[in-house]
Amino acid sequence: MSENSNLVTSTQNIIEQALYKLGYDEGLFELIKEPARFLRVRIPVKMDDGSVKTFTGYRSQHNSSVGPTKGGVRFHPDVDENEVKALSMWMTLKCGLVNLPYGGGKGAIQCDPHSMSQNELERLSRGYVRAIAQIVGPTKDIPAPDVYTDAQIMSWMMDEYSIMHKVNAPNFITGKPISLGGSLGREQATALGAVITIEEAAKRKHINIEGSKVVVQGFGNAGSFIAKILHDKGAKIICISESRGAIYDPEGLDIDYLLELRKEHGRITPLFDNIIPNEDIFGIDCDILVPAALANQITAQNARDIKASIVAEAANGPTTQEATRILTENDVLLIPDVLASAGGVTVSYFEWVQNNQGLYWSEEEVNQLLRTKIVEAFDKVYDISQKRKLDMRLSAYVVGVRRTAEATRFRGWA
Repeated sequence: MSENSNLVTSTQNIIEQALYKLGYDEGLFELIKEPARFLRVRIPVKMDDGSVKTFTGYRSQHNSSVGPTKGGVRFHPDVDENEVKALSMWMTLKCGLVNLPYGGGKGAIQCDPHSMSQNELERLSRGYVRAIAQIVGPTKDIPAPDVYTDAQIMSWMMDEYSIMHKVNAPNFITGKPISLGGSLGREQATALGAVITIEEAAKRKHINIEGSKVVVQGFGNAGSFIAKILHDKGAKIICISESRGAIYDPEGLDIDYLLELRKEHGRITPLFDNIIPNEDIFGIDCDILVPAALANQITAQNARDIKASIVAEAANGPTTQEATRILTENDVLLIPDVLASAGGVTVSYFEWVQNNQGLYWSEEEVNQLLRTKIVEAFDKVYDISQKRKLDMRLSAYVVGVRRTAEATRFRGWA
């Protein structure tokens, strides 16, 4: 079974447990264990050399009982149907956790954006919108940026949708530039949401963020923003890793310097001689561990080596179920991915609301509203975990699936 098939299966297993804890029967699980709608499209694109290349794209809509579906579009050569399905299911849970009027959606195109020109990417982005246009829209399914997509790609997609429907439709898509109706605070919302959950977890563990020791696996968008925000709050970032190794300094790394190096050179670990193997980072003595790279990184083989008091999952699915059990037994406070990474969709919702109203908020207002949403979600998950003696992941699924389950029942779908 592929890794992405495992992600779907493990997600389904936890959803089933969560529904059982809420008292729902097998019929409801049968309805929501798979996306309600899954579209596979073929997109012809004229390349710069005059040839025509056909790309495969996907759009998954998990459940629309609460409201329109919502979720990003990723461009990646290795993306497949199972990954997109699993991500749309997680989006339903994220929206339920922070109490948004959405179901989960997700989209993707199999492509290597790094090997394509700007003109080719624009034609691909517009072609994708044309291919999925019948099932998306401001009250149907609202896309957003994801892996290797950005505000420019969202702009092309919004423009194509507007041309097709002969309206100006900023509320069709989120993650846009500010000049096209984007929201202040959106760029670092995912990272800020993760940091807010870390702050709440630190209170429960009686850890002061200022002076705490933090290890961050992955120095991409999420990991670097999280490292920067925590560094600015006085935390010591003692280790950061990339695919080829990790940089470690028990006295704390200069994150601002590393960010400048990354901006100039891309990858930073090749610039240092004293890098350590990635597998060694999980045994480093620290207060907070942030896996912000790939799935299935913390396993039964290394979970017992973890010395951190808090593990905050900024990546999708970085901890296996057996590792979750081990960490819980060892009194590690695990912040599950569906909670730790809910900041992005929260501020995407704020952007959609601002587009619908035509009234735009300051960055301070956005960040304060984000903090309120994330703190409320963390409190609910932590309280259920303590009262019902459940691990944090199952608790998050209980909170996350509840609104979808209730809406589905009231609609008479199950």
